[in-house]
Parts: sequence; C-alpha cells; structure tokens
Amino acid sequence: MFRNIILRNTTRRFLSVKNQPSIGKFTGKPNPSTGKFTVSFIEGDGIGPEISQSVKQIFDAAKVPIDWEPCDVSPLFINGLTTIPEPAVQSINKNLVALKGPLATPIGKGHRSLNLTLRKTFGLFANVRPAKSIEGFKTIYDNVDLVIIRENTEGEYSGIEHVVTPGVVQSIKLITRDASERVIRYAYEYARAIGRPRVIVVHKSTIQRLADGLFVDVAKELSQEYPDIQLETELIDNTVLNVVSNPSSYSNAVSVCPNLYGDILSDLNSGLSAGSLGLTPSANIGHEVSIFEAVHGSAPDIAGQNKANPTALLLSSVMMLNHMGLNNHADKIEKAVLSTIASGPEGRTGDLAGKATTSSFTDAVIGRL
Repeated sequence: MFRNIILRNTTRRFLSVKNQPSIGKFTGKPNPSTGKFTVSFIEGDGIGPEISQSVKQIFDAAKVPIDWEPCDVSPLFINGLTTIPEPAVQSINKNLVALKGPLATPIGKGHRSLNLTLRKTFGLFANVRPAKSIEGFKTIYDNVDLVIIRENTEGEYSGIEHVVTPGVVQSIKLITRDASERVIRYAYEYARAIGRPRVIVVHKSTIQRLADGLFVDVAKELSQEYPDIQLETELIDNTVLNVVSNPSSYSNAVSVCPNLYGDILSDLNSGLSAGSLGLTPSANIGHEVSIFEAVHGSAPDIAGQNKANPTALLLSSVMMLNHMGLNNHADKIEKAVLSTIASGPEGRTGDLAGKATTSSFTDAVIGRL
C-alpha cells in the first residue's frame, strides 16, 4: 500500500517524494565516508556525452552531494535476446537510481529497443511525464499543465510477434491484471499527492474489449479505495482531440494509460506545453530502482557541435533529486534552468530559436545558481 507522495517544488512541476510510497521508494544511503550518494550515469549516444557534461558541471557548481558512476549499457545479443552488460546491471541495482541520456538502438542487428530493455531489466513499471508551460517562453498554448502516467512494461511493447505465414505478421498486445493494478494504483496515489481530484483512464476498449477492458475494469475496482478521487474513462481518440482543443481541461487531472497510448500522448503533451522534446523530463519508477531520462533522441546530426539543448536531461535530474530527497538542490537547479530559458534568445539553444550553445547555456545556468 502507498503512503503519500508529496510534490515539493517552487513551480509544482515535478515528482517529489518527501514522504515516499512503499512502492518505488528510494532506499539508497549516502557513502558514510563522503556523505555523498552514488548515481549510475548512462551518458548515452550522439549528443548524450555533451548534455551529460552540462549536468555534471551544473551539479558540481551547485555542490550537489552526488558522485557519478559511469555506466555502459552497450547492448549484447545473448540467446536471441537483447541484454545489457552485467556490470551495468550491478551498478544500477547497487545504487538504486540512474540518470540516462538518449540511447540509439543499433539498426539491422536484431536488437530490440534499449529503452525497453532497461525497463524490462529493472521492472520500471510507471513512466511519469509532466508537461507544463515555462513562464517567459511563449508557445502556441498558454498555461498547459498536464501529467501522463504510462504503463511501462507490456502492451504492444511486449515484443511478442511472429510470422504466421509469409506476408502475414501477428503482434500480440499483452495486458495483465498485476501490471495494470501497479500503474493505476500509482496514478491514484500521485493524483492525491499533488492535489488533483481526477484520474482519467485512457483506453480503446470499444475495440480492444478484453485487453483495454481489463485495464478499465482494474481502475474501476481500485476506485473504491479512493473515494476522494473522481475516476473518468476516455477513449484515446477523444483524448487526442480534447487535449489539443482545450488542454486546460486536464490541468486538474492525472491521465493513466497502457503503454502505446502513453507513448503517443506524452509526446503530444510535450508539443503543447513546450513545442519541443528538448524541454521534457521523465521518470521511470520501479519497485526498487528508478531511472530518470531525457526522452528526446540522440541527434547524431549535431553531435559534437556544441548545439545540443541539455534542458531535458537537467530537468530529469531535478526529478531524480526530488526522488532522492535532495529537494533544496532540486529547487535551486530548476529555478536556474527555467529562468535562463525565460531570459530570452541569448539563453536558449537553437532548437528553441535561440542563440545559445550547449556550453554558454550551461554557463548561464551556473551563473544563476
């Protein structure tokens, strides 16, 4: 059973876990000799090393009590399955928390998604994606404040597919009661913690009667335990229309959905709030391990050119610090990052129509700490 999750943050933007739930609780301890926590760092591919360096510099300037442990997750293909190296598994299981830059899955070698492999390996059942407008940075929509919680381990992403006959492929969508209950219960608790009175289950049970029907049924059963939270169900196509037409109608709700719908909706929400995945943080919550990641791609076309926007990884690191209980450091870094973006074109990278480089943006954030 969950205890309260408390969002503690000057902009009320990210997941903070001052009083943590029993599921997904960070139980790591600092090194008694240094007083610092060790965090596994998957720097990623393409622009990953550059934006990772930005995070390291800002954390150092902010005197965050963290030691980074490099973590190589270059995929291995063993017995027909994509796996990550055992040293990486040991590191993350030991530290219980990791920060991850963008990863590129090797093409043409039979590997499945590295992101999916990580989620499966560590049982990261809930993907939490907040999407909120940044004050001072104008986009098409104003005052967007959306939260998606996505089931992270099954659905269409289970990877169960086969050739029935030449030219005919069958892909199986897996939905289980256990996984559905985990993520939906988390959504109820999260909504209660951040003071949102509505949980919206997004589904397509008119077509996927058994699979999505089970997801909806579990939500209705759990609703009896949360009389203070209003349960609503909504077809995925209606959600897409409604959130584009009037995103403010979801500002007092938490949406929860199976894997594929959550993948699509979370990117849509990012576009509405910021117009870019370069500003979007993400948390992957498991029973013991949690991994925080930038959700944008590895952008190999601009790698090494000092053009990359480190904001998404920085804001993901803010979520990570809140998860670890380092709330003051999280607030300090978040305020510096958002005020830099709000300062104008000189404080924004090219993807935000600005003039800043990766390094000049990093220096500007450090100057505001």
